[in-house]
Amino acid sequence: MEHGFTWLSGFGVYEPIATAVLVSLVVALFAFVVSRRVAGLGQSVDPEDGLTVRNVSEVLVDGMNGLAEGVLGHGYERYVPLLAAFFVYILTCNLLGLIPGFLPPTGHFPMTFGLGLVSFVAYNAYGMKAQGVGGHLKHFLGPVIFIAPLMLIIEIFSHGFRPVSLGIRLFANMDADHKVLGLFTDLTHVVIPVAFYVLGTFVSVVQAFVFTMLTAIYISLAVAHDH
Repeated sequence: MEHGFTWLSGFGVYEPIATAVLVSLVVALFAFVVSRRVAGLGQSVDPEDGLTVRNVSEVLVDGMNGLAEGVLGHGYERYVPLLAAFFVYILTCNLLGLIPGFLPPTGHFPMTFGLGLVSFVAYNAYGMKAQGVGGHLKHFLGPVIFIAPLMLIIEIFSHGFRPVSLGIRLFANMDADHKVLGLFTDLTHVVIPVAFYVLGTFVSVVQAFVFTMLTAIYISLAVAHDH
């Protein structure tokens, strides 16, 4: 499917990278505004009226705290920054694709595969930090020593495929969602596209949540101690 006009089409094949950089700047600006806003409040715990950056950030943090605590349990706090960064960045990428003239970076497999690699490196690093290199690698050998060689092969393939599966899942859903939205917008310029924008927003949130949840599960498995 050929895409129509986009604001960053001048970057050619590098348009997904340029769009990803734009999202990074937007997220960084949001974080800067929130940090300045929170710093100016001192010890105040009273919520602000209306939809403000502080209220949005607090909902996001509360949601990520709840997700991390439910999946990781004790000590979940140390993993919240990574999980929140994944969710906010991916959600922003997804929602950008709903704005006319923009393509979602998450509709480009190399970008989503890169996010999967970050998740892969992160959960392995957390596992090694929590249990040491030897303790983390023991997870690859299984519970019984005589099947350790077989388990090692299985675990290597299983872990090696995780960044690919994360990337494919996110890419396939967002690429399909963007194409469906574009198709129905071209065919019916009013009324019906509204329903697909609502559906697109729902898909954007769900896919950001799924990626974040799977990363949390991988971290939980990596840092879990055998008893």
